[in-house]
Amino acid sequence: MTPAAPPGTGAFASAGRGPKLFFTGGRRGTVISTVSTVVVVAIFASLFVFAPGARTVAHAFFYPKDMWQAFIGDPRKGYYSVGAAIWLNIRMFLVAEALILPLALLIALIRLSTHPALFPIRVLATVYVDFFRGVPLILVILALGLGVPGLYLPVISFQRDIVYGVAALVLGYSAYVSEVYRAGINSVHQSQVAAARSLGLPQRTALRYVILPQAVRNIIPPLLNDFISLQKDTALISILGVIEANQAANIYAGLVFNYSSFTVAAILFLVLTIPLARFTDRLIDKDRQRRLAGGVL
Repeated sequence: MTPAAPPGTGAFASAGRGPKLFFTGGRRGTVISTVSTVVVVAIFASLFVFAPGARTVAHAFFYPKDMWQAFIGDPRKGYYSVGAAIWLNIRMFLVAEALILPLALLIALIRLSTHPALFPIRVLATVYVDFFRGVPLILVILALGLGVPGLYLPVISFQRDIVYGVAALVLGYSAYVSEVYRAGINSVHQSQVAAARSLGLPQRTALRYVILPQAVRNIIPPLLNDFISLQKDTALISILGVIEANQAANIYAGLVFNYSSFTVAAILFLVLTIPLARFTDRLIDKDRQRRLAGGVL
């Protein structure tokens, strides 16, 4: 009979804060990882530095003067500040997120309902999710931004382009987030529902105080991943002419024939998304640790 592997050994050994992909090996492992990192970075750097067109690409995308000019902008010369325009992306993201969360929850609850009278609404909710998950978001933005104004409806057809862009983001992402909600609610064990009903809690009260709190705790990491994508996709609204970071970078590049402004926009988006991505990883790790601790007898 093969003896069980001792804790802390093997490719997926546990070392303090959960399983590691490779055994760290203490100081020796630190040296090896450092050397391997340096080698990999050096290989990629050499591919860029020694490429025949490296100097041309560096001037086109990483020219410090153009990067700074694109960041601060100069309306007198006809281009906008990419650094200032990123705040519009942030505002669009925050507004869209505030609308997506309740709308997606409502759609998920409708799809999970079993009341016969809600059957046609459940069908509409299913069609809604299938449609907006299947159609590319950029087509939704174009349809709303170019089609709705042409209808000449009172109030609705006379909004700013940014309103149609945010509405498209809300419609598209609500379909995705509603499925995250639905999966989270379905992940709550039926024993929790039975326990709540045995205490005499009405279905609505049980949903509010028992099911949803557990479901939300389970879906926070995938929700944050969706919102990372949402932050990036705010740049798609530029196709309607909204001067956000991507459009400001595009205007600068078209005027001075240098693409360093796109590098500035990319860096700003990374500054926004990387901390949220690391926060998501931390939540996933904490949730895994909690589940592992709960599974120990």
